[in-house]
Amino acid sequence: MKDNFPIKNCHRNSTHFPPSLAILPDAPPTLYWRGSLISSSPAIAIVGTRKASAVGIEYARSFARALALEGWRIISGLAFGIDAAAHQGALDSKGITWAVLAHGLDTIQPRQHEHLADTILDFGGCLVSEYPPTTPAYPNQFIARNRIISALCDAVIIIEAPQKSGALSTAHQALRQKKKVFVIPALPSMKQFEGSLSLLRKGCRMVRTPQDVLEDMGGQRIKNLSFTEGPPSNERAILQALREHTAPLSIDKLSQITTLSPQEVAVAMTQLVLEGIVVEEQDTYCIR
Repeated sequence: MKDNFPIKNCHRNSTHFPPSLAILPDAPPTLYWRGSLISSSPAIAIVGTRKASAVGIEYARSFARALALEGWRIISGLAFGIDAAAHQGALDSKGITWAVLAHGLDTIQPRQHEHLADTILDFGGCLVSEYPPTTPAYPNQFIARNRIISALCDAVIIIEAPQKSGALSTAHQALRQKKKVFVIPALPSMKQFEGSLSLLRKGCRMVRTPQDVLEDMGGQRIKNLSFTEGPPSNERAILQALREHTAPLSIDKLSQITTLSPQEVAVAMTQLVLEGIVVEEQDTYCIR
């Protein structure tokens, strides 16, 4: 990592300590950071699984890109998968993004993200940790840091989370802190989204676009929309394939017929199911 951003620290009663974090009953006694810890912009966390699908990564990057353009600070954990995509999306828009780490700030884990961490700092962002330098990354610390991610933001977006994903811990912390939690929907049969779907059952709000998020956070309208949903032509191609075949079709079969990728079929199918146009029958689909 570059050395031009020294590690700083402040105690819980310091004026530099983020007020939303200080009020937590389990707030860290000391906070360490590199970069700029001061910001008046609203913040939203975008988190999800490390083993993300191509669709999940594109959603994370697109949401972050659009929201950063609207002046939102993007917060995540610098992990593989959804976290890295969220940080990169904010940087695509030359926006501000903060990474909350589960170890000392003298190193970066994973090491493959050292350049990403440097770029976050170069663009005016911040690396944050409750752990002093030289502290290694232990598994339990990744769960513990999620309360800091949720405390530093105004709302959380769960992009893609299996049932045991650490992102669910961030969502639950946010709910305890009375923050809004938004969830990207998916097909019930997709294990990568089982945790996400469980959050919807608990009353979290389903969103499809950054516009949905902004409307829920205060009725704003996006001026510089850089988010592109799965094109409607994908849904039309799927519906045509279903109409031409009398038997229900699986995602893989629909992929073969339409030449769309399985991920593209899954994303388009999600909307068709939600709209009640298509029904799922034992991992196959047909028109209602």
